[in-house]
Amino acid sequence: MMKKITCLAVALLISGNAYATHPLITDDTGTQGTGKFQIELNGELSNDRNSSFSQTSGRTTAMLSFGINDTIDLIIGLPYQWYTLKNSGITVADNNGIGDMSVEMKLQFLHSEDTGLSFALKPGVSMPTGSEDNGFGNGAVSGWLMLIATHEGRLGKVHCNLGYSHNEYGTEATRTISRNNIWHASAAGELNMTQSLRAVADIGIETNPDKSSDSHPAFLIGGVIYGVSKSMDLDIGLKRGLNNASTDNAFLGGVTARF
Repeated sequence: MMKKITCLAVALLISGNAYATHPLITDDTGTQGTGKFQIELNGELSNDRNSSFSQTSGRTTAMLSFGINDTIDLIIGLPYQWYTLKNSGITVADNNGIGDMSVEMKLQFLHSEDTGLSFALKPGVSMPTGSEDNGFGNGAVSGWLMLIATHEGRLGKVHCNLGYSHNEYGTEATRTISRNNIWHASAAGELNMTQSLRAVADIGIETNPDKSSDSHPAFLIGGVIYGVSKSMDLDIGLKRGLNNASTDNAFLGGVTARF
């Protein structure tokens, strides 16, 4: 029973492998360009309450993107995660550790300057570098594919994502309570406030990895991205769960450097 509680409590912490422009979850079609690098350090602090259970959790993620050419990026990400789970005020789980490493490629296959519309595909796999027993990984190699659309206009950008993940699990206990097939749909917008400041918003829904639930987590994010220079951005955001299947609240922050 304790194993099931721990797995379900951190299911949302380890779900969602595809990474986007922080604090957004919805990705854009943009690529780095031939031979260019981008480094991101992102953080998330969240809290959730369900009946007598309460959870505080966090994640920091380091990401490296490399432009293979003008339309293809290679992206590697590694999260470090932690959580504390309490039942009626008594701590029943308190763990931390690295999560599953992700390796992705973004392939932009259509970009129209006339219409401002572009499309990309983003396949990826996760490597079982995190502890499945502690809820920080799947315990097996999993994969996903994201279809990305972006429209860029004078005032900003709009992004739409539709994705599918196939999750494998390392233990029978996790396989018993977890879904293999996860669908994702989301949309985001960026509004140019000034030359260096963008307001961003994001909304989406994803299949609940918990087999026992037919309620699927939905979220709403609001935030800002500030361009310190052409090569560095700072961002902050707030994430709000839109139903009981989602984490209640999360604070997001990050820094991005390009070179």
